[in-house]
Amino acid sequence: MARVYDLQSLSSPFSSRPRTPRTPIFKPISSIHCSSSSSPFTEKHSIKRYQRDDWVYKNQADQASTALSCSVPCDSDSIRQDDIALQLPELKRLLMVLREKRVNGGCDDGGECGPGNVFLVGTGPGDPELLTLKAVKVIQSADLLLYDRLVSNDVLDLVGPDARLLYVGKTAGYHSRTQEEIHELLLNFAEAGATVVRLKGGDPLVFGRGGEEMDFLQQKGIQVKIVPGITAASGIAAELGIPLTHRGVATNVRFLTGHSRKGGTDPLFVAENAADLDSTLVVYMGLSTLPSLALKLMHHGLPPDTPAAAVERGTTPQQRTVFAELKDLADEIKAAELVSPTLIIIGKVVSLSPHWSLSSKEASCLVEA
Repeated sequence: MARVYDLQSLSSPFSSRPRTPRTPIFKPISSIHCSSSSSPFTEKHSIKRYQRDDWVYKNQADQASTALSCSVPCDSDSIRQDDIALQLPELKRLLMVLREKRVNGGCDDGGECGPGNVFLVGTGPGDPELLTLKAVKVIQSADLLLYDRLVSNDVLDLVGPDARLLYVGKTAGYHSRTQEEIHELLLNFAEAGATVVRLKGGDPLVFGRGGEEMDFLQQKGIQVKIVPGITAASGIAAELGIPLTHRGVATNVRFLTGHSRKGGTDPLFVAENAADLDSTLVVYMGLSTLPSLALKLMHHGLPPDTPAAAVERGTTPQQRTVFAELKDLADEIKAAELVSPTLIIIGKVVSLSPHWSLSSKEASCLVEA
């Protein structure tokens, strides 16, 4: 038993109002022609993403012919290396501009005025209307914004016209920048006096490595402010009408990462203590490891008919959802060809969703129990 839904979000005033491009449109570099995507997020091959970041590629304006074909495989490390090589000259120039601005404003090169602030901002699961008011204010006041792959394009449309955007996203097989490089970028621009905003999908401190960035910067004497966001578990569950906890059904909820630091298809050693009938499990980044995780959960006592759901691109107009029992979930996801980002929810509370295909009588009995 499984059901697949294409759930269209309500029209948003963020996406319906007319747009004025913030910067001139330059031809994209070659790597963006490798593939296309309808994702609302800022994928590495997104034309819109390269148009936003065109300020770091201006030295390629006279080499537009390279955009006519893809000279390297899409999964090649050379894409990342080319991106960084192209960006470095413009990044250095931006640093010089910021430092000159500080000096002209009465600060000396020794940093008498002190460093700028760094904000780690959660942008929620994708729908721009789920942003907090504080997040919007910080985004609009930034000098430089470093943004991840799971920050939606609609959120970036809120950025002020004078701000600079820099993509630092990561996806399987492609890290536009290493975590260490991201740390150094945040540090260098903060030391130059800039207001730096680090945009992350969901909440910055839930599987977003925000804690690592905060720790690094604080050790360097940089003030870090956290602006929380609605994490994917809460936002997507609410979209589907799934209560993460429910009296008499689920007494706790656990957020799990679906992959280990070393990669591979075997999930972390969580199945032994995660197979709790009274828990709701929410698995982030778990597409590749779900078959193994499901087997482990069932081996350790979770019933094969436990309700489950997998949600691709949750809270966006491109949202797709698969409902199935745990034993069938991996096969149904494969059949539906769900892609990242996909969130997985496992537990009896899934059957309380109005989209679950169990009869209302069965769901009512479950609540009363």
